[in-house]
Amino acid sequence: MRITSKGQVTIPADIREAAGLLPNTEVEFQFDGETVRIVRSEAPKTPSRGAQIVAHLRSHRGDVRITTDEIMALTRGD
Repeated sequence: MRITSKGQVTIPADIREAAGLLPNTEVEFQFDGETVRIVRSEAPKTPSRGAQIVAHLRSHRGDVRITTDEIMALTRGD
C-alpha cells in the first residue's frame, strides 16, 4: 500500500468495517514518534452539512398554516 502524492491512503474495507469507520466519520491521527494511529474523534469539530441545514430550518419556521391535502391540491392543479 502506498501513500499518494496528496498524502492519501485507502483503509482496507475489512478494517474500516471492523473499526466502525463509516463514510464521513471524523478521525484524528496520533503519532508517538514511531507509530501513527488513526482514532475516531470524540465529537465532530463542526456540525455536518445536514445538521446545519436542519438547524437552519428549525430556526426559520414558516408562518403559513397549510394542510397536506391543501398542498396536494395545489400541486395537482384543477
